[in-house]
Amino acid sequence: MVLLKPGPLTEEEQKEMRRHTEIGHRLLRRLPEFWEGAELVLSHHERHDGAGYPRGLRGDELPVEVSVISVADTYDAMTTDRPYRKGLAWEAVRAELVRQRGKQWREGAVDSFIEMIDEERRSARVGRPQASPGPAQPATRALT
Repeated sequence: MVLLKPGPLTEEEQKEMRRHTEIGHRLLRRLPEFWEGAELVLSHHERHDGAGYPRGLRGDELPVEVSVISVADTYDAMTTDRPYRKGLAWEAVRAELVRQRGKQWREGAVDSFIEMIDEERRSARVGRPQASPGPAQPATRALT
C-alpha cells in the first residue's frame, strides 16, 4: 500500500495517491444520502490559491466546508506517525498552518481550527497536577 511506503513516492505512486479524492467521490455518489458529502470528499485537496487537485479550484469556488475538512485532514496527516517519519508536535503543525493561512486554506478556517486546538490543549491542563516526569517516564501532552 502506497500510504505505508517507508520512503518518497514515485511520480506514478503520487498519481495513485491523488486518485483517492475521485474514488471517494464516486463511492459516495452511489448513496443518495451522501451526495452532498461526495463533493466535499472530491474537493478536500483543493487549495484556496488554486494549486490543489483534482480540479484546481480556488477561493470562492470552494465551499467553506472544504477548507475546514482540509485543515483537519492536514492536522491529522502531520501529527500521525508514518513509516517514513514521526508525527509532528502541535507547535510545528501550528506554525505550518499559520504559514499556509490564506494560501492553502481560507484564513477563517485556519484561525478557528487553531483556536479550537489551543483551547482543547488549555482545557486538558486545567485541574491536573503538573507532575514532573521521572527519568524513566517521558512527558506526555494532549493533542500533540
